Amino acid sequence: MASAWWPCLILALLSGLAASGFPRSPFQLLGKRSLPEGVADGVEVYSTKINSKVTSRFAHNVVTTRAVNRADTAKEVSFDVELPKTAFITNFTLTIDGVTYPGNVKEKEVAKKQYEKAVSQGKTAGLVKASGRKLEKFTVSVNVAAGSKVTFELTYEELLKRHKGKYEMYLKVQPKQLVKHFEIDVDIFEPQGISMLDAEASFITNDLLGSALTKSFSGKKGHVSFKPSLDQQRSCPTCTDSLLNGDFTITYDVNRESPGNVQIVNGYFVHFFAPQGLPVVPKNVAFVIDISGSMAGRKLEQTKEALLRILEDMKEEDYLNFILFSGDVSTWKEHLVQATPENLQEARTFVKSMEDKGMTNINDGLLRGISMLNKAREEHRVPERSTAIVIMLTDGDANVGESRPEKIQENVRNAIGGKFPLYNLGFGNNLNYNFLENMALENHGFARRIYEDSDADLQLQGFYEEVANPLLTGVEMDYPENAILGLTQNTYQHFYDGSEIVVAGHLVGEDVNSFKADVKGHGATNDLTFTEEVDMKEMEKALQERDYIFGNYIERLWAYLTIEQLLEKRKNAHGEEKENLTAQALDLSLKYHFVTPLTSMVVTKPEDNEDERAIADKPGEAPSPFVSAASYQPPQNPYYHVDGDPHFIIQVPEKDDALCFNINEAPGTILRLIQDPVTGLTVNGQIIGDKRGSPDSKTRKTYFGKLGIANAQMDFQVEVTTEKITLWNRAVPSTFSWLDTVTVTQDGLSMMINRKKNMVVSFGDGVTFVVVLHQVWKKHPVHHDFLGFYVVDSHRMSAQTHGLLGQFFQPFDFKVSDIRPGSDPTKPDATLVVKTHQLTVTRGSQKDYRKDANIGTKVVCWFVHNNGEGLIDGVHTDYIVPNLF
Repeated sequence: MASAWWPCLILALLSGLAASGFPRSPFQLLGKRSLPEGVADGVEVYSTKINSKVTSRFAHNVVTTRAVNRADTAKEVSFDVELPKTAFITNFTLTIDGVTYPGNVKEKEVAKKQYEKAVSQGKTAGLVKASGRKLEKFTVSVNVAAGSKVTFELTYEELLKRHKGKYEMYLKVQPKQLVKHFEIDVDIFEPQGISMLDAEASFITNDLLGSALTKSFSGKKGHVSFKPSLDQQRSCPTCTDSLLNGDFTITYDVNRESPGNVQIVNGYFVHFFAPQGLPVVPKNVAFVIDISGSMAGRKLEQTKEALLRILEDMKEEDYLNFILFSGDVSTWKEHLVQATPENLQEARTFVKSMEDKGMTNINDGLLRGISMLNKAREEHRVPERSTAIVIMLTDGDANVGESRPEKIQENVRNAIGGKFPLYNLGFGNNLNYNFLENMALENHGFARRIYEDSDADLQLQGFYEEVANPLLTGVEMDYPENAILGLTQNTYQHFYDGSEIVVAGHLVGEDVNSFKADVKGHGATNDLTFTEEVDMKEMEKALQERDYIFGNYIERLWAYLTIEQLLEKRKNAHGEEKENLTAQALDLSLKYHFVTPLTSMVVTKPEDNEDERAIADKPGEAPSPFVSAASYQPPQNPYYHVDGDPHFIIQVPEKDDALCFNINEAPGTILRLIQDPVTGLTVNGQIIGDKRGSPDSKTRKTYFGKLGIANAQMDFQVEVTTEKITLWNRAVPSTFSWLDTVTVTQDGLSMMINRKKNMVVSFGDGVTFVVVLHQVWKKHPVHHDFLGFYVVDSHRMSAQTHGLLGQFFQPFDFKVSDIRPGSDPTKPDATLVVKTHQLTVTRGSQKDYRKDANIGTKVVCWFVHNNGEGLIDGVHTDYIVPNLF
């Protein structure tokens, strides 16, 4: 079972430009009056509270932040909360000077139509996005007048899942300034009784934590409170910055006097099942491991380290084998072997000898492992009362043999035949995670992303520990016939030690006293049946605990679980079945006010005296064409791209600003974008113009129509045009169409084409480029298709890197001052000091098309005139080269 994570609170305070103009100094902005502690850029966050009520594992969380603008001018205040990916937002309100602006949950398509106008005006952005491994960040900002107060309140709900014998609530606390009233308050009510409760913080010493933290539990009730004073928040006794920056974790478990517990409230029931003290069922494990070229280096070393640790945990009654796939498939042994001390020692030697090579043949690797498990059962090589598991690890997409995801999925489904689960581990981001997840779910397992980080081996080992100890197989949970509507999943292939099975439903009829549940399963030595009956007297007592119980919690738990399972089934459904599952999940999402992948929350907020709509969506685990920004080192590197006419954009995070410039040259000109003599990487781009016969030839636009990316050390070249992509590997060409979806990997290189969208090229860990395809109507009288080029990661390129973009890969400083009205009243001018030059620049905006090649995201920047003169080294003609390579 996946672990349960709680909200990570991050409060960001961003200053907006004053409505009356641009203040020239902080003194003009703040005035001379004395400001209280905890004021950042004129805004005081005087209260932040996280209030959580957990009833029978179902958590209802409310995050409230109150702030006041103590500046003399209007300020923009942002509210950021990080919450678990498994949680559903249920409500958001924004209150300014007593006026409340609520959020409304609507069908996604309806919500989209409501804010399309705002999007077209560049006013709106998604409010929820993925953040790190297990979190999503909710963000909303609002302009607050001088002296005004604002209150943000976000509510979300989640069913906490049991993981390794406990429920875990995790908060990442980072208010970024001193907060007069900061509090975390958690009430837990568990009818089974609480057996343990703990809380700890990574950012504060035990001495300070002890006085700020209180925790207690007795019987059914538990309470945790963290309430640091201003002095306890300081990073040092005389400091004004906060040390609250890290993890706050609460863990608890419940009494388990019986294997299960049934609760009924207001016509809905929930059944928790987690037996203890049973012997472990022996397991037969096929480890199917990707050793293709893209696994070279750190990833393969971490995989070996994890496998060696896993071998330490294998029990002697277990059976195992290793199936390695690259362009072909090889195995450690011809068939499964018992985990005897001698065999385990031989297995360690084999694991240490694993080497990377070639392409990625996922289909044949999986089929070999599945066949091996089937034969072991048929030939009675394994114990009769044992269970089989396939664990597959890959870091990329299939690119040799059968490479069509839907066909691989069909082959695997037919080979397994529902007999045992498949667990898919996706290493990194350069893979189709949806494919891995759908295939695992279809075969009664799950997928897990392994993040490329220093703890990747521990992530792999942690996953294995979740499935290492099956206590029951073939679990069936039976309830009175014709007495239940909307029963959630009630059959499970495995019950693993330390986890918990949860089933819920809607009762029909009123005779709840006769309600009973039978749970059947196959144990290590015999078949077992557990019977659970409802103790209505205990339930009536529980309902009297009104201080802890929030409303119809079992009904909401049932709705949450039902939606979650409908969405999982929907991933592998087609046609009418998919439509029905979608309709059911959508109806429940709207009825219970949940923000799910099918709904959006429309937030109406005051802005410039007219309503502005923003939208909160539920992001999914879609295959990302970009390496996760969280994996970049260092994270403060600037970000660069060139797109459009061509517009060069240099974004500098530490300045929270960007510089941009255009290059005006004739069609056919080739420009040097990047050249690194140390790594051997070069990128050049050829300019194309509008079609002949443009209505205004004097203002004919130019774009990049062809790009050349080369690595001299690897003897690698790729030419990208708007029609095709040609790869030369040691002078051997391979040609791909923009209609393809394909991944090419070799030692230190990954190239992924996302059909009609973009192409991602990565050279190891530290250099990633993205080429975006812009397509226009083929019969358009003026415009051609064109390309955009984005540098997503450059931190492994040398200090000698140069080119129109490459020269900015190393840190550089600039200063903007003397902001003043320009010739266009909507675009102020300013003075930019950079590279010893003093330039007049103009405020403008360009577009970032990485995520959407049609609409793009607006990037505000200071525009440097005259082909970037004064910003770029030399003049722009110095960067003209004779050919693409």
